[in-house]
Amino acid sequence: MGEERGTHGSPLALTLQHPFLRNIQDSDGISCSPVTPSAKSPAKVTPDSSSPALFGEHDPHRPHGCVLPRNRLTCESPGHEFGKLVYDFPPFGHRKFFAGGVCTTSVQIPGKVVVITGANTGIGKETARELARRGARVYIACRDVLKGESAASDIRADTKNSQVLVRKLDLSDTKSIRAFAERFLAEEKKLHILINNAGVMMCPYSKTTDGFETHFGVNHLGHFLLTYLLLGRLKESAPSRVVNLSSVAHLGGKIRFHDLQGEKHYCRGFAYCHSKLANILFTRELAKRLQGTGVTAYVVHPGIVMSEIVRHSFLLCLLWRLFSPFFKSTRQGAQTSLHCALAEGLEPLSGKYFSDCKRTWVSPRARNKKTAERLWNVSCELLGIQWD
Repeated sequence: MGEERGTHGSPLALTLQHPFLRNIQDSDGISCSPVTPSAKSPAKVTPDSSSPALFGEHDPHRPHGCVLPRNRLTCESPGHEFGKLVYDFPPFGHRKFFAGGVCTTSVQIPGKVVVITGANTGIGKETARELARRGARVYIACRDVLKGESAASDIRADTKNSQVLVRKLDLSDTKSIRAFAERFLAEEKKLHILINNAGVMMCPYSKTTDGFETHFGVNHLGHFLLTYLLLGRLKESAPSRVVNLSSVAHLGGKIRFHDLQGEKHYCRGFAYCHSKLANILFTRELAKRLQGTGVTAYVVHPGIVMSEIVRHSFLLCLLWRLFSPFFKSTRQGAQTSLHCALAEGLEPLSGKYFSDCKRTWVSPRARNKKTAERLWNVSCELLGIQWD
């Protein structure tokens, strides 16, 4: 997920150098082989966090921008023994080539209300931690309430902010999404930041409760519906922001309107790429429609991050462990989400794509206005909503 740099010609470079390949490796090999959905028995796959994390204490002996304590890399990451060796060995010392951008704003947000999907783990949890540290009332919206409560307890203890709450949200079930929104709107009169962070990756062919292909249904349609249901509160609370998480994997994506549910042709890697492209197109169209309302929207590529999102692919799990010293930690991965949620003066860049805390390039398909409009209309039809 991030533009990590390796030594050209090294095994790491060959594996991670191309952003498309490093995001679509399949459990059966480096390239995905299409499968016929009917030959697969759909398995229920549940969404989880795909997001990054936060600030650590700055080490004066480390280059500016690398903020994680040394033991975050050497003791807590999978493959940490190899990581310790790499950490101290030039040119990888201090991991300065991999840490990415840092959210530098010091703005505090006491009294602000934040909803983060999938914040029970990974990037989402670290994003929630920092926003709670800055005084926000944070809602962790996740499928597994027990894991959510565990994360909330950890964040409350760390930040001394008791206003970290957990609410059940299953993005693979539109009834759950509507129930979450109904409860939230009854509880809160304000919503200042919505971070659509949760997601699934590399799932075997499966469908959501409502019959949508899992990547498309969870990563795109679930957040599309959630944003629609909460938009009124965002407008009432303006200035407010929506932050959607995407990926550099969108480079391999294409909106296949003739087969959105992958029933004719399915590849788990490409299904993920398609959903990440949909995230960008949704953000662009949303920003266009929100002009003049005080609500702005941004889409984020967090980087290649050590997280649980690869759990559906055995090969990716192995690769994640092997190359973990070269990936961002969840703390580092959360930086761009935080930047888009907090940085001042971003309003003119509503609808844009960010990586390493700065605006960056997207594929031509991600800039196609007609595709964005059509995807919007088709999404409304599939969800049975009218969103003008």
